[in-house]
Amino acid sequence: MGGQYKITGNKFPRMRRPRRHGRLVFLAVASVTVLGVIGWGTLQLIDAFTGGSQKAEAAGTRCARHADSASARPVRALPKPGQITVNVLNATPRGGLAKQTADELKKRGFRIGDVGNATGEFDKKVKGAGLLLGPASALDTSMPVLATQLSGAARRADARKGAAVDLIIGDGFKQLAAQQAADKALAALNAPRPAPTAAGKGC
Repeated sequence: MGGQYKITGNKFPRMRRPRRHGRLVFLAVASVTVLGVIGWGTLQLIDAFTGGSQKAEAAGTRCARHADSASARPVRALPKPGQITVNVLNATPRGGLAKQTADELKKRGFRIGDVGNATGEFDKKVKGAGLLLGPASALDTSMPVLATQLSGAARRADARKGAAVDLIIGDGFKQLAAQQAADKALAALNAPRPAPTAAGKGC
């Protein structure tokens, strides 16, 4: 070889490759990471096939018990029109409304009690379509059924004895609800309602 540097003699300098410590460290760290991921994944699979299924099964059991208790919960049956006695009283100056309304309610299956003018406490003092007045026990039994026949009627309880309900006709009264609309409202009133799900949250 020419130039400034010349190799003489029969011995040549040994060329050593640079040490690759960095690559070895990287491979070691990568191996440890892969092994850790594989181990974590294995634990997750074991939990999924053992503990996870047990949790799901336990949750399903709780939901089933809640559904059974909800279906077994007693539901108060509303009375039928034939079980409700209605006193029809006219609080307006228009004549004949009490008898006309009572006749129509009788056709729809209700039992009719007293028919006539309202007492001085209510005469010409009911501004709406009507007022349903009866014992406290009728507020969520007889009154909702009777209210399907006259939308917009107010409801009030008094201290009377007996189960009869007064339908006091007010100044805003025009006529009873149409037969078809009243039947539809009555059917909706008696339709079963879904049980509350607060206790079964997560089911």
